[in-house]
Amino acid sequence: MRLFSAVVPVVVAVLCAGNLSVELEGGLVWQSRNDFRIPNDDTEATEIDLVALAGSGPLAAGRMYVNWDMNPKHRLQLTLAPLEISETVELEEAAVFQGVTFPAGTTDAVFRFNSWRVGYSYLFHESESWQWRVGFTAKIRDALISLSQEDLHAEKTDLGFVPLLYLRGDYTFCPGTKLSLDFNGLAGGPGRAFDVSLKLSRDLSERLSLNAGYRTIEGGANVEAVYTFAWLHYAVLGMEYRF
Repeated sequence: MRLFSAVVPVVVAVLCAGNLSVELEGGLVWQSRNDFRIPNDDTEATEIDLVALAGSGPLAAGRMYVNWDMNPKHRLQLTLAPLEISETVELEEAAVFQGVTFPAGTTDAVFRFNSWRVGYSYLFHESESWQWRVGFTAKIRDALISLSQEDLHAEKTDLGFVPLLYLRGDYTFCPGTKLSLDFNGLAGGPGRAFDVSLKLSRDLSERLSLNAGYRTIEGGANVEAVYTFAWLHYAVLGMEYRF
């Protein structure tokens, strides 16, 4: 929350600069995979499948974008995408997590994966129907996994930088209606991260548009300290206002 509070004044300052749009996105999220083992050693920790314990969902989720078109070719984008899954589950057998042994029974589990991003993109192709942008995104990953039982508690936090490649394509069917593919992702070494959406939008006025579509987030890491992978699916609705 402190990071979010620090970002808000920046958003307000950017809004005063002109050539801006703000998009609010909300919807439901399902998880088809969410498993972790910390530390990543099957002799010291138990692999826990949160989907098997808590179910696939759905849960509510939302995010916000601020786009600044510095000129017709160059764009900066700020993304605030918080996400937290908090469930009370039943461990069927004892599990070891972060050096703490949790006996079978009722357990509070939290999976947090907040994503704060600043991205740049360049419009490299424009025609009557198509627009294509390419760029890169600087992402701050604010993650936490925790388990709690009465007087037992263990957690693993991870605050770090993740570079991502960016690609966006917009296809205009007719004036005011378009289909947009938005891709952030990178894979290599022991981990990967992907955030991909496909949305249909319709202008209601010169300044306001509504959109709906599907988003998927997939990724994780397999390193000495942690093994964690998740795959999330979103049904989203959005509203964009252009200043």
